[in-house]
Amino acid sequence: MNGATGRMGYRQHLVRSILAIREQGGVLLADGTRVQVEPILVGRSEAKLAELAAKHGIEHYTTNLDEALADPRWQIYADFLVTKARAAAIKKAIAAGKAIYTEKPTAESFEEALELARLAQAAGIKNGVVHDKLYLPGLQKLKRLIDSGFFGRILSVRGEFGYWVFEGDWQPAQRPSWNYRAEDGGGIIVDMFPHWSYVLENLFGRVESVYAQAVTHIPSRVDEQGDEYLATADDAAYAVFELEGGVVAQLNSSWTVRVNRDELVEFQVDGTHGSAVVGLFGCKIQPRNATPKPVWNPDLADAHDYDADWIESPGNQEFENGFKTQWEEFIRHVVDDAPNHYDFLAGARGVLLAELGLASSEQGRRIELPIVTLEGVAQTDAAGSTTAPGAADAASIAGPAASDALTGSAR
Repeated sequence: MNGATGRMGYRQHLVRSILAIREQGGVLLADGTRVQVEPILVGRSEAKLAELAAKHGIEHYTTNLDEALADPRWQIYADFLVTKARAAAIKKAIAAGKAIYTEKPTAESFEEALELARLAQAAGIKNGVVHDKLYLPGLQKLKRLIDSGFFGRILSVRGEFGYWVFEGDWQPAQRPSWNYRAEDGGGIIVDMFPHWSYVLENLFGRVESVYAQAVTHIPSRVDEQGDEYLATADDAAYAVFELEGGVVAQLNSSWTVRVNRDELVEFQVDGTHGSAVVGLFGCKIQPRNATPKPVWNPDLADAHDYDADWIESPGNQEFENGFKTQWEEFIRHVVDDAPNHYDFLAGARGVLLAELGLASSEQGRRIELPIVTLEGVAQTDAAGSTTAPGAADAASIAGPAASDALTGSAR
């Protein structure tokens, strides 16, 4: 577990996933047996690693990644590093023949993300990318509604994600300062568009185009040492995605918004037969035959309680921590050869959406997304025909600025 001392690596992957799996006696396999997990923590600070190991009863830790990769005891390499350091470490793990499970984005550029997918395939190693949002109780309830045909024909998706991240002057920021420096791999598009990529494609259909506006609303912040620094990365993004089948998704992502909704992320899905509003946990529905008939009248105050027109959808089951659930699925993939749809190629599609989102913002235009395969990218024409895959990268898809956009040098 490389980077387990970081916020997500520690809280979600170590404590709430691997240690929780260890505590329950391992992962249940198809034949009814269990496979147990044993972590080795890898990081730069031996003192931090030793502290975590002692706190949680972990026997193994090291500051030497190469030694850990060379040891055949460790079968899975898990990466929770900052984005800038991820691809190089994953390439080492591929060369060592390890199965790999990583946070997203998988690389700083689509070209490098696609290279990782190709290298993993050539090496014959199993690989997975975190798709945690799909495992949220709210989105699992939404998936059930979609599968049941509740919506009829889905028309649109509207999403709001974000909260106010303090600038760091009079209150400490609740996100690390590198998130706001493009040169360090920061930015909300780089952080969130890979999420939107897999959420949209797995629930509603392939993303066919993106139109985005990236903004740095707060130009300077204060870091962990109390020093003011220039914010070079976007802290808000406003985007419209066109999906296959004519569905339009409008998603706002912001670290500069004060929350006036039930949860930090909410999606409203509207269809011909019904609508739903879902968040991390909640799911409210309004079917066609229970939809009110509003009348616009700016001359009179509207006393109608529109919130009361929605019905809370029952869970009907217990949903575990999404990170833990996906970890169990990946371990079954490694040990049992169970299916795994969320691989490096899926991760590359997420990086491409972020890259083209930044290019769209820079160029002020809508950009079509190609179909991504291990062989390269294939464009579709107006009639829906697909060209043969080629080695084109995001620069040739979106213009000369795109290749630099993800790392911030074109901002």
